Amino acid sequence: MKKILLISIVTALATAGCKKDFQLKDNLEVTVQSFWKTANDASLGVNAIYSTYHRDALARNLYFMTIIRADEGYSTSPNTDIINTFDVFNITDYTDYLNTGVYQDDYFGINRCNQVLDNVPNINMDAALKQQYLGEAKFMRGFFYYNLATIYGNVPIMLHTSTISDYPATSPQDSVFAQAERDFTDATTTLPNSYDANNIGRATAGAAYAMLGKTYMQEHKYAQAQTAFAWLVTGPGKGLYSLVPNYRSNFIISSENNSESVFEWQNALNPADSHDDDTQETAEDQLNYGTSIPPFFAPAPIGFTDGQARRWPVWEFLKETTTTGARDPRLAATFLYDSTDVRGPAVTLAYGIIWNNLGLATDPSVPHGNITEVCFRKVLDDSTMTGEVFHSGNNYRYVRYADVLLLYAEALNAQGQTSDAYPYVDQVRARAGLLPLSTVMPGLSQTDFLTQLKHERITELTGEGHRWEDLARWGDLGPGLASRDPSFANFKVGKDEFMPIPQGDLDANPNLKQNPGY
Repeated sequence: MKKILLISIVTALATAGCKKDFQLKDNLEVTVQSFWKTANDASLGVNAIYSTYHRDALARNLYFMTIIRADEGYSTSPNTDIINTFDVFNITDYTDYLNTGVYQDDYFGINRCNQVLDNVPNINMDAALKQQYLGEAKFMRGFFYYNLATIYGNVPIMLHTSTISDYPATSPQDSVFAQAERDFTDATTTLPNSYDANNIGRATAGAAYAMLGKTYMQEHKYAQAQTAFAWLVTGPGKGLYSLVPNYRSNFIISSENNSESVFEWQNALNPADSHDDDTQETAEDQLNYGTSIPPFFAPAPIGFTDGQARRWPVWEFLKETTTTGARDPRLAATFLYDSTDVRGPAVTLAYGIIWNNLGLATDPSVPHGNITEVCFRKVLDDSTMTGEVFHSGNNYRYVRYADVLLLYAEALNAQGQTSDAYPYVDQVRARAGLLPLSTVMPGLSQTDFLTQLKHERITELTGEGHRWEDLARWGDLGPGLASRDPSFANFKVGKDEFMPIPQGDLDANPNLKQNPGY
């Protein structure tokens, strides 16, 4: 927690720069005395929480943790640290930024939330707006704890602004999820259903209910999850969200914040082109508000291909055709590879270049090409750019309504209400042009329906950062996944479900415990 303590209220409000050699005591005294006085101060404090999503580690390494660590992705990076940390379950350096950065950024965000929650109640301002701001802080604190519980499992819970004397103890994963539950529940009572055009992207009641449902799902509290998701699907929020006709439009910059978006990280294309966290540490007022993910996932020579997709998800899309006999359109929207265009590598374009001209290997003896290089297209800017930058403005659609529908169906099925779950899967399939599941697979057992749901989530959500939590929820993490992802041959049950707690935090706080197996 020491790193958080050194990043004082000054930087958390994103209103002034913070150098590593600043005078901590003087700056803290001046800031506490002069800030948290007005409604504008409250607004700046809440806005600073959102800017946490742009910190280098959280904005990029989280994506590696949730996709490349899962069985849908892998790494061929020349940086062996990336491979060891995010792919082959061989973490030996507990101080490496690739792991520690996400942990520290989550607590950076939590401290920003706690500052708002500690100080805004004392500000004399419009009561409704005050409650909204507190709801936003609760929502985002819940998100950060959800993230920590999913990735690191057993972590300390901090509910007030950090002080130099804080030495919080490790809390078990179920307690961390419980805290996220409380925060999301509180947020549902104060957040509005929507905002005006100047405030699009702020957390809404629907986002809070969706994240509350996702939290319950990870804990196998299916009845509670059903109730949370029902707010969006059949309850007061029905009609606020809908599936957009064109699946691809969920992932391109020209159609951000559409009707399918439940919670979306807002990115802005800006002049900064650095992905160096040192820049952010020494100049918090010059944050890169874009995303640096695309260059790390784009095909060579456009990008580095530090993260790539495995071949097996491609075949999942090819198991069915649409009602007109065409290929599932979500395949081309999900992957950029030698047959993104069904006619093959001589026609497929990548950033305006014919795939064959990229100099990448293909194997015409394999249907739809060798797939030697399969890229997660949803994070790329090939729809608008001929290359990639470290400050892309394309938003990250963290929760889509399609995700909610499939989770709602899963919650119903888990309670034995399988027949009631079909219509929500059918909505997702219909948008893709597939026959209803109730037509092609009627009367599935509870077990078989879950098996089919696993397929549905692959074809709908691959490359969006949910695969790891899915595998964890289903109890599927383990060496058994090695048949489609060889990296899982190294997976140690009871250890690799979580990332290690950063060594620097363990050294600074004697009340913290390392995760099992490390």
